[in-house]
Amino acid sequence: MPAWVIPWVSWHTVAVVVGLLLYVLATQGLQQRRPPTAAIAWVILIALLPYVGVPLFLMFGSRKRRRTVASAGPRERAAADADVNTDPLVALAQALRLPPPAAHTAVSLHADGQVALQALMQVIGEARSTLHICTYLIANDAIGRALVEQVRERVAKGVTVRILIDGVGGLSSWPMMRRLRASGARVAWFIPPLHRPLHGRTNLRNHRKMVLADGQRAWLGGRNLAAEYFEGADGRAPWVDLSVDTGGPLAAELDAIFLSDWRFATGEQAGPASAPAAPAAPASADIAQAVPSGPEYADDTLHALLLLACYRAHTSIAIATPYFVPDESLLQALCLAARRGVQVRLLLPAKSNHRLADLARGRALQQISAAGGQIHLYPSMLHAKLVIIDDEWLLLGSANFDSRSLFLNYELMIAFRERRTISACASWFEEHAGASGPWRAPAPGLLRNFGDGLLLWLAFQM
Repeated sequence: MPAWVIPWVSWHTVAVVVGLLLYVLATQGLQQRRPPTAAIAWVILIALLPYVGVPLFLMFGSRKRRRTVASAGPRERAAADADVNTDPLVALAQALRLPPPAAHTAVSLHADGQVALQALMQVIGEARSTLHICTYLIANDAIGRALVEQVRERVAKGVTVRILIDGVGGLSSWPMMRRLRASGARVAWFIPPLHRPLHGRTNLRNHRKMVLADGQRAWLGGRNLAAEYFEGADGRAPWVDLSVDTGGPLAAELDAIFLSDWRFATGEQAGPASAPAAPAAPASADIAQAVPSGPEYADDTLHALLLLACYRAHTSIAIATPYFVPDESLLQALCLAARRGVQVRLLLPAKSNHRLADLARGRALQQISAAGGQIHLYPSMLHAKLVIIDDEWLLLGSANFDSRSLFLNYELMIAFRERRTISACASWFEEHAGASGPWRAPAPGLLRNFGDGLLLWLAFQM
């Protein structure tokens, strides 16, 4: 054995031990809980290739931001003390320190891309004091150019425009960012990938999508600001997606979420909209719950609410999502619901824009189908994110049914209880499920089962 081998082995052992110790301290000391598959993958990578695994862990391994939990303020205490009819979902939302339920004006559902675009431009045009835009990407296409013109008009009328775009999702948005800055808007990147990469936040992406005028009007949902979400691109039909617009105190809650993200990204202590306050909502106004989730919360808020909703479902669970790769606990909750007689239905694209997600969903779909769930495959790209429980509780927004959305991303969903909106979304679901084909389980086999398991392990998304 060459003389240099023994020292190399010794240093390699030290690197492995230090790497694993760093992982344990970061995971346990900072309470960075993660799915078991992700934990196993990190440990194996660090043990086998510490010189690669440790730098990657420092760059991508953080799952939660360190924060100080403040005591509940007057508004939160009042909401906690209010009579909520002992609704377990509302009680859990309060325990998770989510924004309190808020009244909202009539909700307009945009199932059509042209309707969504018209509503978007209308909300932008209504801004008189502040215009806040949060999105994953802004494409250099007709939609992006129209946005620039609208922003330029608002700035010319004295509106303060703040635009927050994700540092990874917006990598292709650099030309639009330059034009938006030139128009007078304030533009910020949310955790650029090359900005202090060893700070541990590179893998935390902002997937929230909302446009807010004066803290009084809101446009939000699953659509990014690109042509494929509204009118189609490259001669192809637009993606099937959902967004809504509404107003009232709920819009003010969403504006507070935006300003919190803005402060994190820029360090600027921007205040709320200074426009005249909106008229007080009538006593009969509908109530909705903003459900932000992500690294700024100690708990996985959306995941926790989904688990509780699935276990408490009595008659039906309807889910529309482009990517269905749930963690084991959520998959188990859905399977158990189906086995106890709840109608569990999934609406997915037959082929999404992410091939890895299509391949990774196979084992989960097999378990749902075996438990008695129904799986509808829509023939074109479906990007809508929707959950309806018992036709009484609706979640709509930006989050997908995968580990990245549930455990890593900054996401935003809205929980509606208003009958008209739930009925419209249920009708949308039925229409698209009726135009879909059934999922058919592939032939079982040892090689296929091994491949599915390996794929899930490799695709844990850190």
